[in-house]
Amino acid sequence: MWGGAEELAVNLQKNLVIAGHHSEILRIPFQWEPATRISSQMLMVRALELWNVDKVIALKFPAFYIRHPNKTLWLLHQYRQAYDLYDAGQTNLPPGQVGDDIRTLITNADNEAFAESERIFTNSEVTRRRLKKYNGFDATVLLPPINDPGLFTGGQSGDYIFAGGRVNGMKRQHLLLDALRQASPNVKLIIAGPPDAPADGDQLRETVARLGLGDRVKLDLRFLPRETYANYLNNAAAVAYLPFDEDSLGYVAMEAATADKALITTSDSGGILGLVKQRETGWVAEPTTSSLADAMSAVFADAAVTRGYGSGARDLWNSFGITWPKTVETLLQ
Repeated sequence: MWGGAEELAVNLQKNLVIAGHHSEILRIPFQWEPATRISSQMLMVRALELWNVDKVIALKFPAFYIRHPNKTLWLLHQYRQAYDLYDAGQTNLPPGQVGDDIRTLITNADNEAFAESERIFTNSEVTRRRLKKYNGFDATVLLPPINDPGLFTGGQSGDYIFAGGRVNGMKRQHLLLDALRQASPNVKLIIAGPPDAPADGDQLRETVARLGLGDRVKLDLRFLPRETYANYLNNAAAVAYLPFDEDSLGYVAMEAATADKALITTSDSGGILGLVKQRETGWVAEPTTSSLADAMSAVFADAAVTRGYGSGARDLWNSFGITWPKTVETLLQ
């Protein structure tokens, strides 16, 4: 699986090297099914010790369990199925005592790892608040920089809305298809990116066929060359990203803002709401078919307004002043 966290790790390592440091990425395999095996994988990571390096920058569960006397945590992901997704009824932990024990184990192990970290940063305000609520630890928000900004220069405003990135139930691309049926008939949609599982792609294809949207939707469901992805984004009229309560702003949203593109998201999408401001940088819809259909139709109702929202998104992103040199310096303090 390859997503935003993996992209961040690669670019962090690259920029550490650019700054004059020797840096390597340590990838630790993790499989969350069946949930009863999570504890043994946690123990495997906890047993690792990296005494032959000067510093460890840990990014997500369960890698942040690794032992080192100079460990900084840039928290991208906890195991949310033991925290907020558990509360939302979207957990994979088994019911009853077995699931309760796994959840308690994860919470206690997380707290131990956080307590031994020299500093804790999070990738968004959403992640910071979640860490404070469930674990009681304070952290500093350190938004990740965009990768390959030179690819996202903007282009002509095409006749479609672009939804890029990993395809799965939590990213909720299916909501866009349901809404498209009620949107203005001139609205078109491109969904592009790799499905997490074959069933995720099959669901979108079935929905397009069932709703009769084949002439208005393009599905490009694969690992995309970076240039292909950027071309889709640069030539879109707007960019939609509708995850459920996601930790971060989302790379696709940051890339869209860099390319002067208006954004569509939903009120329950989490971190991206730091970049999408209603009728300033785009549209914040409710996660309902009718509300999303109205937002999608609005993209093409007034091209000048849509372009203005894109400029607003660019200005807001630029105002954050996020660069890789500043980020590396902060992480190494």
